[in-house]
Amino acid sequence: MEIKRKKFQGVLNILSFNRHFYVIGLSILTLLTGSQVFFKWPSILFWAIIAAFIYGLIMPLLVSAYVYDFSGYYNFKWLKNYNLSKSKKIININAGFDETSYILEEHFPKSIIKTFDFYNDKKHTEPAIVRARKVSLVYPGTKQIKTDQIPLKDKSTDLIFLLSTAHEIRSNNEKVEFLKECRRICKSDGKIIMVEHLRDLSNFLAFSIGFTHFFSRKTWINSFKSAGFSSFKETKFTPFMSIFVFECQ
Repeated sequence: MEIKRKKFQGVLNILSFNRHFYVIGLSILTLLTGSQVFFKWPSILFWAIIAAFIYGLIMPLLVSAYVYDFSGYYNFKWLKNYNLSKSKKIININAGFDETSYILEEHFPKSIIKTFDFYNDKKHTEPAIVRARKVSLVYPGTKQIKTDQIPLKDKSTDLIFLLSTAHEIRSNNEKVEFLKECRRICKSDGKIIMVEHLRDLSNFLAFSIGFTHFFSRKTWINSFKSAGFSSFKETKFTPFMSIFVFECQ
C-alpha cells in the first residue's frame, strides 16, 4: 500500500494536534490587542509582547514545515548512510501515531516489518498524542504492547525504529526499561535507530516553551547508559533533530 503525504502535512498535523495551544495563544493575543482600549501600554513593551506571541505561534509552523515537509525526513533516503540492506526482521515502534510503517515497507520490500504501539491512555495523556491517535493509520498486524514488555524473543530482530516516538515516555525509569527491552530483542549485529528533537537551543528558538516536551541530550545519554548501551552515534538531521544509532553488541 503506497502512502503519499499531503503537501504541508507536517504543518497541518501540528495545527490539528496542538490546536488547544493555538486557541489559547490567539485568545491571549486578541485580549492584549483589545486591552489598548482600556490601558495605555508603553508602545515598546506592547509591540514587544505582541511580537513574542506572534513569533511563538508562527515559528513552530515554519520549523515543522522545514523538518517534516521539505527536509526529506519522510522519504528516508538518509537511511542509506547506515548500511541496512541486510535487515530482514524489522520492528517499528510508535506511540499511537504511525506515519512511517507503510513508507518503511516500500524501502524494505524483502523484509518482514512488524509494528508495535506502546500507547497507554493512563500514562500518555497529552492532548496532542490523544488527538493524533484518533486519525492515525493502523498498519496491518500492529500490536499493542507495554513499554517494559516487547513480545519477541531475545536477539530476534535486525533493526528497530523509534521515529519521533520515545519522548512520549515521560518517566525516566520507564524510558530505561523500554530501551532495555529494545536492546534485549536486538541481534548482536543489529541496530536501533532513534530520531528525536532535543531540549536544546535550536528547538527552544523553534518551539519556545514547547521544547520542554522533548528531553535533553544529557537525559538521553543517561538513559542509554542505564539501559546498557556502551556506545552510540549521533547525527544531526537538520539543526532540530538528532538521529541516534545503536549497535546492539
